[in-house]
Amino acid sequence: MVVIVPTNKSVEDFEGLHLYHGAISNCSMRVRMTLIEKGLDWESHHLDLKKKENITDVYFGINPNGLVPTLVDNGVVHIESNDIIDYLDDTYPKPSLRAENNEEMMEWLHLAAAIHVPACKPYVYATKMAAKIKKTPEEQAKYDALQKNQELKDFHGKHAGDKSFSTSDFDKAKAILGACFTKLEVTLEGRDWIMGDRFSLADISWIPLYFVIVGCGFSFENYPNIRRWAAAFEARESYQQGILKWCPDFSLV
Repeated sequence: MVVIVPTNKSVEDFEGLHLYHGAISNCSMRVRMTLIEKGLDWESHHLDLKKKENITDVYFGINPNGLVPTLVDNGVVHIESNDIIDYLDDTYPKPSLRAENNEEMMEWLHLAAAIHVPACKPYVYATKMAAKIKKTPEEQAKYDALQKNQELKDFHGKHAGDKSFSTSDFDKAKAILGACFTKLEVTLEGRDWIMGDRFSLADISWIPLYFVIVGCGFSFENYPNIRRWAAAFEARESYQQGILKWCPDFSLV
């Protein structure tokens, strides 16, 4: 669980659940889905990432990485989406989104988190987002001044100004994604959900990755189990309201 003491003290007065999120953010998608699956009331604080509404002193005072999502639960600030959904299921346990094998389920959450910066972000930015959210010199200077996370500074530095992601960056990201989705394909053989017959946080953690990556042109032609698994989400309210309501088609972003 990642809890932050904010420098923007205004959020410490919040009552109930408040979510700072982005419509097109796969990390935000999994938190919205969890809140809906749990039937929890929450107040939306939407930030338009394409307008760079997250790059402000006010928001960096809430989340020091300037990333979405951020959950504020009765004034306590939580960051990192997979930690947030684990926290929500632990704090608001009914209905439970735990699998019988909680250790294996958590391994899937940790894997999704581990590949975010080295694979998911480079693939998404290289194929779709970098050109759409190009920063002006002033915006880049603002971001560099606010951002203290070196990994994120290094990542965004690769497409700053006239720079673009290298072929090696893209190939590395694609290889990591291919290996992880191959693992998922094998795991789903004979299973309805990642953990078997029970829908869990593991599924919530991974379906936004699929949704965003397929929207960026990643081919799942050779992943029939993943396609079957993804199709099963269409009937779930959490998928309709947590993903499609905010981002009907990532390929059109």
